[in-house]
Amino acid sequence: MDGWPRGQRLLADIPEDVVERGYLLIHEMMRHVFAAEFSAAYQRAVEIVDYGHRFDDPDLIAMGLSAQGRISLYAGDVRQGLALFDEAMVGIAVGTVSPIFAGQIYCTMIEGCQEVSDFGRAAEWTVALTNWCAAQPGLVPFTGQCAVHRGQIMRLNGAFDEAIEEFSRAIRRYVAAGTTSAAGFASAERGKVLHIRGDFDGAQSAYDEAIGYGYEPQPELALLWLARGRTSAAVAAMDRLLAEPRDPVHRSRLLPAAVEITVAAGNFDRAAEISAELSTLAAAFGCEALLAMAGYAAGHVALVGDRPAEAIPDLRRAARLWHTLDAPYEGARCAALLGRALRALGDDDSAAGELDAARRTMTTLGARPACREIAAPAPAPLPRGLSAREVEVLRLVAVGKTNHEIATALFLSEKTIARHLSNIFVKIDVTSRTAAAAFAYEHQLG
Repeated sequence: MDGWPRGQRLLADIPEDVVERGYLLIHEMMRHVFAAEFSAAYQRAVEIVDYGHRFDDPDLIAMGLSAQGRISLYAGDVRQGLALFDEAMVGIAVGTVSPIFAGQIYCTMIEGCQEVSDFGRAAEWTVALTNWCAAQPGLVPFTGQCAVHRGQIMRLNGAFDEAIEEFSRAIRRYVAAGTTSAAGFASAERGKVLHIRGDFDGAQSAYDEAIGYGYEPQPELALLWLARGRTSAAVAAMDRLLAEPRDPVHRSRLLPAAVEITVAAGNFDRAAEISAELSTLAAAFGCEALLAMAGYAAGHVALVGDRPAEAIPDLRRAARLWHTLDAPYEGARCAALLGRALRALGDDDSAAGELDAARRTMTTLGARPACREIAAPAPAPLPRGLSAREVEVLRLVAVGKTNHEIATALFLSEKTIARHLSNIFVKIDVTSRTAAAAFAYEHQLG
Protein backbone atom coordinates (compact mmCIF):
# COMPACT_ATOMS: atom_id res chain seq x y z
CA MET A 1 0.00 0.00 0.00
CA ASP A 2 3.00 2.31 0.54
CA GLY A 3 3.58 2.38 -3.20
CA TRP A 4 0.17 3.88 -3.95
CA PRO A 5 0.89 7.55 -3.05
CA ARG A 6 4.34 7.28 -4.65
CA GLY A 7 2.75 5.94 -7.83
CA GLN A 8 0.23 8.78 -7.77
CA ARG A 9 3.06 11.31 -7.59
CA LEU A 10 4.91 9.66 -10.48
CA LEU A 11 1.82 9.84 -12.67
CA ALA A 12 0.89 13.36 -11.65
CA ASP A 13 2.98 14.93 -14.41
CA ILE A 14 1.63 12.64 -17.12
CA PRO A 15 -1.39 14.39 -18.65
CA GLU A 16 -2.67 11.50 -20.75
CA ASP A 17 -4.47 8.52 -19.31
CA VAL A 18 -2.30 5.40 -19.05
CA VAL A 19 -2.93 1.79 -18.00
CA GLU A 20 -0.78 2.23 -14.89
CA ARG A 21 -3.59 4.32 -13.38
CA GLY A 22 -5.73 1.19 -13.47
CA TYR A 23 -3.16 -0.70 -11.41
CA LEU A 24 -3.04 2.10 -8.85
CA LEU A 25 -6.81 1.77 -8.53
CA ILE A 26 -6.27 -1.77 -7.19
CA HIS A 27 -4.45 -0.31 -4.17
CA GLU A 28 -7.19 2.26 -3.70
CA MET A 29 -9.86 -0.44 -3.96
CA MET A 30 -8.14 -2.57 -1.32
CA ARG A 31 -7.84 0.43 0.97
CA HIS A 32 -11.63 0.81 0.80
CA VAL A 33 -12.12 -2.93 1.38
CA PHE A 34 -9.97 -2.91 4.53
CA ALA A 35 -11.95 0.10 5.75
CA ALA A 36 -15.24 -1.80 5.09
CA GLU A 37 -16.21 0.91 2.56
CA PHE A 38 -17.67 -1.61 0.15
CA SER A 39 -19.65 0.77 -2.02
CA ALA A 40 -16.52 2.80 -2.78
CA ALA A 41 -14.52 -0.41 -3.27
CA TYR A 42 -17.08 -1.69 -5.78
CA GLN A 43 -16.89 1.56 -7.75
CA ARG A 44 -13.08 1.27 -7.92
CA ALA A 45 -13.48 -2.32 -9.15
CA VAL A 46 -15.79 -1.11 -11.94
CA GLU A 47 -13.19 1.49 -12.92
CA ILE A 48 -10.45 -1.17 -12.91
CA VAL A 49 -12.45 -3.27 -15.38
CA ASP A 50 -12.98 -0.18 -17.53
CA TYR A 51 -9.21 0.45 -17.63
CA GLY A 52 -8.70 -3.18 -18.55
CA HIS A 53 -11.05 -2.96 -21.51
CA ARG A 54 -9.71 0.40 -22.72
CA PHE A 55 -6.09 -0.76 -22.63
CA ASP A 56 -6.78 -4.41 -23.51
CA ASP A 57 -5.26 -5.61 -20.21
CA PRO A 58 -6.57 -9.07 -19.13
CA ASP A 59 -5.07 -8.76 -15.63
CA LEU A 60 -7.10 -5.65 -14.83
CA ILE A 61 -10.28 -7.10 -16.32
CA ALA A 62 -10.05 -10.33 -14.32
CA MET A 63 -8.98 -8.57 -11.12
CA GLY A 64 -11.80 -6.02 -11.31
CA LEU A 65 -14.47 -8.60 -12.14
CA SER A 66 -13.42 -10.93 -9.31
CA ALA A 67 -13.44 -8.01 -6.87
CA GLN A 68 -16.90 -6.93 -8.03
CA GLY A 69 -18.04 -10.51 -7.55
CA ARG A 70 -16.70 -10.83 -3.99
CA ILE A 71 -18.20 -7.49 -2.95
CA SER A 72 -21.54 -8.46 -4.53
CA LEU A 73 -21.55 -11.62 -2.40
CA TYR A 74 -21.14 -9.62 0.79
CA ALA A 75 -23.89 -7.25 -0.31
CA GLY A 76 -26.21 -10.27 -0.51
CA ASP A 77 -26.44 -10.38 -4.31
CA VAL A 78 -24.93 -13.85 -4.52
CA ARG A 79 -26.24 -14.77 -7.96
CA GLN A 80 -24.71 -11.64 -9.50
CA GLY A 81 -21.47 -12.22 -7.61
CA LEU A 82 -21.13 -15.75 -8.93
CA ALA A 83 -21.90 -14.59 -12.47
CA LEU A 84 -19.05 -12.06 -12.18
CA PHE A 85 -16.76 -14.85 -10.93
CA ASP A 86 -17.63 -16.90 -14.01
CA GLU A 87 -16.80 -13.94 -16.24
CA ALA A 88 -13.46 -13.38 -14.49
CA MET A 89 -12.59 -17.06 -14.86
CA VAL A 90 -12.74 -16.79 -18.66
CA GLY A 91 -9.45 -14.88 -18.88
CA ILE A 92 -7.73 -17.34 -16.56
CA ALA A 93 -9.07 -20.38 -18.42
CA VAL A 94 -7.72 -19.17 -21.77
CA GLY A 95 -4.35 -18.28 -20.25
CA THR A 96 -4.33 -14.53 -20.87
CA VAL A 97 -4.03 -13.55 -17.18
CA SER A 98 -0.48 -13.37 -15.79
CA PRO A 99 0.56 -15.92 -13.11
CA ILE A 100 0.61 -13.60 -10.06
CA PHE A 101 -2.83 -12.20 -10.82
CA ALA A 102 -4.20 -15.63 -11.78
CA GLY A 103 -3.16 -17.10 -8.41
CA GLN A 104 -4.75 -14.26 -6.45
CA ILE A 105 -7.97 -14.41 -8.46
CA TYR A 106 -8.25 -18.20 -8.22
CA CYS A 107 -7.99 -18.05 -4.43
CA THR A 108 -10.32 -15.07 -4.08
CA MET A 109 -13.04 -16.77 -6.08
CA ILE A 110 -12.68 -20.21 -4.47
CA GLU A 111 -12.87 -18.61 -1.02
CA GLY A 112 -15.98 -16.72 -2.11
CA CYS A 113 -17.60 -19.92 -3.37
CA GLN A 114 -16.80 -21.69 -0.09
CA GLU A 115 -18.30 -18.81 1.88
CA VAL A 116 -21.65 -19.04 0.09
CA SER A 117 -21.52 -22.88 0.08
CA ASP A 118 -21.26 -23.13 -3.71
CA PHE A 119 -19.24 -26.33 -3.43
CA GLY A 120 -19.74 -27.25 -7.09
CA ARG A 121 -17.79 -24.25 -8.38
CA ALA A 122 -15.33 -24.51 -5.50
CA ALA A 123 -14.52 -28.13 -6.41
CA GLU A 124 -14.17 -27.41 -10.12
CA TRP A 125 -11.92 -24.40 -9.59
CA THR A 126 -9.87 -26.17 -6.92
CA VAL A 127 -8.93 -28.81 -9.48
CA ALA A 128 -7.98 -26.03 -11.89
CA LEU A 129 -5.95 -24.25 -9.19
CA THR A 130 -4.13 -27.49 -8.32
CA ASN A 131 -3.12 -27.94 -11.95
CA TRP A 132 -2.14 -24.29 -12.17
CA CYS A 133 0.05 -24.54 -9.04
CA ALA A 134 1.78 -27.61 -10.49
CA ALA A 135 2.66 -25.55 -13.57
CA GLN A 136 3.91 -22.62 -11.45
CA PRO A 137 6.44 -24.21 -9.03
CA GLY A 138 8.03 -20.88 -8.22
CA LEU A 139 4.85 -19.37 -6.77
CA VAL A 140 5.17 -21.01 -3.35
CA PRO A 141 2.72 -18.68 -1.49
CA PHE A 142 -0.24 -20.19 -3.35
CA THR A 143 0.56 -23.82 -2.46
CA GLY A 144 -0.68 -23.51 1.12
CA GLN A 145 -3.99 -22.05 0.02
CA CYS A 146 -4.31 -24.71 -2.66
CA ALA A 147 -3.86 -27.40 0.02
CA VAL A 148 -6.64 -25.83 2.12
CA HIS A 149 -9.04 -25.81 -0.81
CA ARG A 150 -8.21 -29.43 -1.66
CA GLY A 151 -8.76 -30.40 1.98
CA GLN A 152 -12.17 -28.73 2.01
CA ILE A 153 -13.30 -30.67 -1.05
CA MET A 154 -11.86 -33.92 0.35
CA ARG A 155 -13.83 -33.38 3.56
CA LEU A 156 -17.01 -32.79 1.57
CA ASN A 157 -16.39 -36.01 -0.38
CA GLY A 158 -15.78 -38.03 2.79
CA ALA A 159 -12.02 -38.52 2.25
CA PHE A 160 -11.29 -37.56 5.87
CA ASP A 161 -7.78 -38.98 6.26
CA GLU A 162 -6.63 -37.25 3.09
CA ALA A 163 -8.30 -34.00 4.20
CA ILE A 164 -6.48 -34.05 7.54
CA GLU A 165 -3.16 -34.49 5.73
CA GLU A 166 -3.92 -31.64 3.30
CA PHE A 167 -4.79 -29.26 6.15
CA SER A 168 -1.64 -30.30 8.03
CA ARG A 169 0.41 -29.64 4.88
CA ALA A 170 -1.22 -26.21 4.51
CA ILE A 171 -0.43 -25.33 8.13
CA ARG A 172 3.23 -26.21 7.67
CA ARG A 173 3.48 -24.12 4.50
CA TYR A 174 1.71 -21.13 6.03
CA VAL A 175 3.88 -21.20 9.15
CA ALA A 176 7.02 -21.45 7.03
CA ALA A 177 5.83 -18.44 5.01
CA GLY A 178 4.98 -16.46 8.17
CA THR A 179 1.26 -16.15 7.32
CA THR A 180 -0.01 -17.29 10.71
CA SER A 181 -3.58 -16.03 10.32
CA ALA A 182 -4.00 -18.33 7.32
CA ALA A 183 -2.45 -21.15 9.37
CA GLY A 184 -5.16 -20.53 11.98
CA PHE A 185 -7.88 -21.02 9.40
CA ALA A 186 -6.26 -24.26 8.20
CA SER A 187 -6.03 -25.47 11.82
CA ALA A 188 -9.74 -24.82 12.30
CA GLU A 189 -10.55 -26.72 9.11
CA ARG A 190 -8.47 -29.65 10.39
CA GLY A 191 -10.38 -29.50 13.68
CA LYS A 192 -13.69 -29.96 11.87
CA VAL A 193 -12.57 -33.28 10.41
CA LEU A 194 -11.15 -34.52 13.70
CA HIS A 195 -14.50 -33.69 15.34
CA ILE A 196 -16.38 -35.72 12.74
CA ARG A 197 -14.02 -38.66 13.31
CA GLY A 198 -14.66 -38.51 17.06
CA ASP A 199 -11.20 -37.28 18.09
CA PHE A 200 -12.57 -34.55 20.35
CA ASP A 201 -9.25 -33.96 22.10
CA GLY A 202 -7.51 -33.60 18.74
CA ALA A 203 -10.21 -31.22 17.54
CA GLN A 204 -9.85 -29.11 20.70
CA SER A 205 -6.07 -28.95 20.18
CA ALA A 206 -6.60 -27.87 16.57
CA TYR A 207 -9.01 -25.14 17.64
CA ASP A 208 -6.62 -24.01 20.39
CA GLU A 209 -3.88 -23.83 17.75
CA ALA A 210 -6.16 -21.74 15.53
CA ILE A 211 -6.82 -19.33 18.39
CA GLY A 212 -3.08 -19.11 18.99
CA TYR A 213 -2.63 -18.06 15.39
CA GLY A 214 -5.24 -15.33 15.83
CA TYR A 215 -8.22 -17.08 14.18
CA GLU A 216 -11.51 -17.67 16.03
CA PRO A 217 -12.74 -21.17 15.09
CA GLN A 218 -16.44 -20.51 15.44
CA PRO A 219 -19.07 -21.89 15.17
CA GLU A 220 -17.08 -25.15 15.00
CA LEU A 221 -15.79 -24.75 18.57
CA ALA A 222 -19.34 -24.26 19.88
CA LEU A 223 -20.39 -27.48 18.10
CA LEU A 224 -17.52 -29.31 19.77
CA TRP A 225 -18.64 -28.02 23.17
CA LEU A 226 -22.14 -29.27 22.37
CA ALA A 227 -20.77 -32.72 21.47
CA ARG A 228 -18.92 -32.82 24.79
CA GLY A 229 -22.07 -31.99 26.75
CA ARG A 230 -21.27 -28.32 27.35
CA THR A 231 -24.63 -27.15 26.02
CA SER A 232 -24.75 -23.92 28.03
CA ALA A 233 -21.33 -22.86 26.74
CA ALA A 234 -22.36 -23.65 23.17
CA VAL A 235 -25.59 -21.65 23.53
CA ALA A 236 -23.79 -18.66 25.05
CA ALA A 237 -21.22 -18.62 22.25
CA MET A 238 -23.87 -18.91 19.56
CA ASP A 239 -26.01 -16.17 21.09
CA ARG A 240 -22.97 -13.90 21.05
CA LEU A 241 -22.10 -14.77 17.45
CA LEU A 242 -25.65 -14.19 16.23
CA ALA A 243 -25.79 -10.81 17.99
CA GLU A 244 -22.70 -9.53 16.18
CA PRO A 245 -23.37 -7.55 12.97
CA ARG A 246 -22.52 -9.61 9.86
CA ASP A 247 -23.18 -9.46 6.14
CA PRO A 248 -25.59 -12.08 4.74
CA VAL A 249 -22.77 -14.37 3.56
CA HIS A 250 -21.01 -14.60 6.90
CA ARG A 251 -24.31 -14.88 8.76
CA SER A 252 -25.35 -17.81 6.55
CA ARG A 253 -22.26 -19.69 7.76
CA LEU A 254 -23.46 -19.47 11.37
CA LEU A 255 -27.08 -20.47 10.92
CA PRO A 256 -26.82 -24.27 10.37
CA ALA A 257 -24.81 -24.63 13.58
CA ALA A 258 -27.16 -22.22 15.36
CA VAL A 259 -30.14 -24.44 14.55
CA GLU A 260 -28.34 -27.55 15.80
CA ILE A 261 -27.26 -25.93 19.06
CA THR A 262 -30.63 -24.27 19.69
CA VAL A 263 -32.50 -27.54 19.08
CA ALA A 264 -30.16 -29.36 21.49
CA ALA A 265 -30.93 -26.71 24.10
CA GLY A 266 -34.64 -27.33 23.62
CA ASN A 267 -35.49 -23.81 22.45
CA PHE A 268 -37.57 -24.99 19.51
CA ASP A 269 -39.27 -21.65 18.83
CA ARG A 270 -35.90 -19.93 18.44
CA ALA A 271 -34.63 -22.82 16.32
CA ALA A 272 -37.63 -22.42 14.00
CA GLU A 273 -36.87 -18.70 13.59
CA ILE A 274 -33.23 -19.38 12.74
CA SER A 275 -34.20 -22.17 10.34
CA ALA A 276 -36.61 -19.84 8.53
CA GLU A 277 -33.86 -17.22 8.16
CA LEU A 278 -31.52 -19.87 6.78
CA SER A 279 -34.14 -20.98 4.25
CA THR A 280 -34.64 -17.38 3.11
CA LEU A 281 -30.91 -16.84 2.56
CA ALA A 282 -30.52 -20.21 0.83
CA ALA A 283 -33.32 -19.38 -1.61
CA ALA A 284 -31.75 -15.98 -2.33
CA PHE A 285 -28.25 -17.43 -2.83
CA GLY A 286 -29.41 -20.39 -4.92
CA CYS A 287 -26.39 -22.55 -3.93
CA GLU A 288 -27.12 -26.27 -3.67
CA ALA A 289 -25.20 -26.95 -0.45
CA LEU A 290 -26.83 -24.07 1.42
CA LEU A 291 -30.24 -25.23 0.18
CA ALA A 292 -29.38 -28.70 1.50
CA MET A 293 -28.34 -27.26 4.87
CA ALA A 294 -31.59 -25.31 5.03
CA GLY A 295 -33.61 -28.44 4.20
CA TYR A 296 -31.84 -30.45 6.89
CA ALA A 297 -32.41 -27.67 9.46
CA ALA A 298 -36.10 -27.36 8.54
CA GLY A 299 -36.54 -31.13 8.77
CA HIS A 300 -34.78 -31.23 12.13
CA VAL A 301 -36.96 -28.46 13.54
CA ALA A 302 -40.13 -30.15 12.30
CA LEU A 303 -39.06 -33.49 13.78
CA VAL A 304 -38.31 -32.17 17.26
CA GLY A 305 -41.50 -30.14 17.06
CA ASP A 306 -43.53 -33.39 16.76
CA ARG A 307 -44.28 -32.85 13.07
CA PRO A 308 -42.47 -35.84 11.51
CA ALA A 309 -44.65 -35.87 8.39
CA GLU A 310 -43.57 -32.28 7.63
CA ALA A 311 -39.91 -33.20 8.16
CA ILE A 312 -39.79 -35.92 5.50
CA PRO A 313 -40.01 -33.80 2.28
CA ASP A 314 -37.35 -31.36 3.52
CA LEU A 315 -35.00 -34.18 4.50
CA ARG A 316 -35.47 -36.04 1.21
CA ARG A 317 -34.71 -32.87 -0.80
CA ALA A 318 -31.63 -32.21 1.31
CA ALA A 319 -30.42 -35.80 0.86
CA ARG A 320 -30.80 -35.54 -2.94
CA LEU A 321 -28.80 -32.32 -3.03
CA TRP A 322 -26.00 -33.80 -0.93
CA HIS A 323 -25.94 -36.84 -3.21
CA THR A 324 -25.56 -34.52 -6.22
CA LEU A 325 -22.58 -32.89 -4.49
CA ASP A 326 -21.02 -36.27 -3.61
CA ALA A 327 -21.20 -35.50 0.11
CA PRO A 328 -21.71 -38.88 1.84
CA TYR A 329 -21.41 -37.70 5.45
CA GLU A 330 -24.03 -34.98 5.05
CA GLY A 331 -26.28 -37.31 3.09
CA ALA A 332 -26.07 -39.94 5.83
CA ARG A 333 -27.01 -37.34 8.45
CA CYS A 334 -30.17 -36.66 6.42
CA ALA A 335 -30.89 -40.40 6.22
CA ALA A 336 -30.53 -40.74 9.99
CA LEU A 337 -33.03 -37.96 10.65
CA LEU A 338 -35.32 -39.37 7.98
CA GLY A 339 -35.22 -42.73 9.75
CA ARG A 340 -36.27 -41.08 13.00
CA ALA A 341 -39.14 -39.29 11.25
CA LEU A 342 -40.39 -42.51 9.63
CA ARG A 343 -40.15 -44.35 12.94
CA ALA A 344 -42.18 -41.60 14.63
CA LEU A 345 -44.90 -42.19 12.02
CA GLY A 346 -44.94 -45.92 12.73
CA ASP A 347 -43.27 -46.93 9.44
CA ASP A 348 -40.67 -49.07 11.16
CA ASP A 349 -39.50 -51.05 8.11
CA SER A 350 -38.80 -47.93 6.06
CA ALA A 351 -37.14 -46.34 9.08
CA ALA A 352 -34.85 -49.35 9.49
CA GLY A 353 -33.77 -49.08 5.85
CA GLU A 354 -32.80 -45.42 6.19
CA LEU A 355 -31.04 -45.95 9.53
CA ASP A 356 -29.12 -48.99 8.26
CA ALA A 357 -27.96 -47.06 5.19
CA ALA A 358 -26.86 -44.13 7.35
CA ARG A 359 -25.04 -46.47 9.76
CA ARG A 360 -23.17 -48.22 6.96
CA THR A 361 -22.02 -44.92 5.47
CA MET A 362 -20.90 -43.51 8.80
CA THR A 363 -19.04 -46.73 9.61
CA THR A 364 -17.24 -46.62 6.26
CA LEU A 365 -16.31 -42.98 6.81
CA GLY A 366 -15.12 -43.62 10.35
CA ALA A 367 -17.52 -41.01 11.74
CA ARG A 368 -17.68 -42.58 15.20
CA PRO A 369 -19.94 -40.10 17.03
CA ALA A 370 -22.56 -40.31 14.27
CA CYS A 371 -22.34 -44.14 14.32
CA ARG A 372 -22.99 -44.20 18.07
CA GLU A 373 -25.93 -41.83 17.75
CA ILE A 374 -27.55 -43.87 14.98
CA ALA A 375 -26.93 -47.17 16.82
CA ALA A 376 -28.50 -45.91 20.05
CA PRO A 377 -31.70 -47.86 20.84
CA ALA A 378 -34.97 -46.15 20.09
CA PRO A 379 -36.43 -44.57 23.23
CA ALA A 380 -39.44 -46.22 24.77
CA PRO A 381 -42.69 -44.68 23.51
CA LEU A 382 -44.04 -41.95 25.74
CA PRO A 383 -47.72 -41.86 26.76
CA ARG A 384 -50.27 -39.94 24.70
CA GLY A 385 -47.70 -38.91 22.09
CA LEU A 386 -45.78 -36.65 24.47
CA SER A 387 -42.35 -35.53 23.29
CA ALA A 388 -39.24 -35.89 25.46
CA ARG A 389 -39.19 -32.14 26.06
CA GLU A 390 -42.88 -32.12 27.05
CA VAL A 391 -42.17 -34.88 29.58
CA GLU A 392 -39.36 -32.74 31.06
CA VAL A 393 -41.79 -29.85 31.45
CA LEU A 394 -44.48 -32.13 32.89
CA ARG A 395 -42.08 -33.53 35.48
CA LEU A 396 -41.27 -30.03 36.70
CA VAL A 397 -44.97 -29.13 36.82
CA ALA A 398 -45.55 -32.24 38.93
CA VAL A 399 -43.08 -31.01 41.58
CA GLY A 400 -44.77 -27.61 41.74
CA LYS A 401 -42.44 -25.47 39.64
CA THR A 402 -43.78 -22.24 38.13
CA ASN A 403 -43.42 -21.41 34.44
CA HIS A 404 -40.61 -19.01 35.30
CA GLU A 405 -38.77 -21.66 37.32
CA ILE A 406 -39.22 -24.25 34.56
CA ALA A 407 -37.94 -21.82 31.95
CA THR A 408 -34.86 -21.10 34.06
CA ALA A 409 -34.18 -24.80 34.69
CA LEU A 410 -34.46 -25.72 31.01
CA PHE A 411 -32.81 -22.58 29.56
CA LEU A 412 -35.99 -21.72 27.65
CA SER A 413 -38.27 -18.70 27.44
CA GLU A 414 -41.50 -18.54 29.45
CA LYS A 415 -43.34 -18.23 26.13
CA THR A 416 -41.91 -21.58 25.05
CA ILE A 417 -42.90 -23.19 28.37
CA ALA A 418 -46.44 -21.85 28.01
CA ARG A 419 -46.66 -23.35 24.51
CA HIS A 420 -45.40 -26.70 25.78
CA LEU A 421 -47.97 -26.69 28.59
CA SER A 422 -50.77 -25.90 26.16
CA ASN A 423 -49.75 -28.85 23.98
CA ILE A 424 -49.41 -31.13 27.02
CA PHE A 425 -52.89 -30.27 28.30
CA VAL A 426 -54.39 -31.09 24.90
CA LYS A 427 -52.49 -34.39 24.56
CA ILE A 428 -53.35 -35.71 28.04
CA ASP A 429 -56.84 -34.17 28.07
CA VAL A 430 -56.57 -32.09 31.25
CA THR A 431 -57.32 -28.45 32.03
CA SER A 432 -55.24 -27.73 35.13
CA ARG A 433 -51.70 -28.10 36.46
CA THR A 434 -53.04 -30.26 39.31
CA ALA A 435 -54.58 -32.73 36.86
CA ALA A 436 -51.39 -32.68 34.78
CA ALA A 437 -49.33 -33.50 37.88
CA ALA A 438 -51.69 -36.37 38.70
CA PHE A 439 -51.22 -37.74 35.15
CA ALA A 440 -47.43 -37.55 35.56
CA TYR A 441 -47.52 -39.56 38.79
CA GLU A 442 -49.99 -42.07 37.40
CA HIS A 443 -47.71 -42.77 34.42
CA GLN A 444 -44.54 -42.67 36.56
CA LEU A 445 -43.24 -39.55 34.84
CA GLY A 446 -42.70 -37.60 38.06
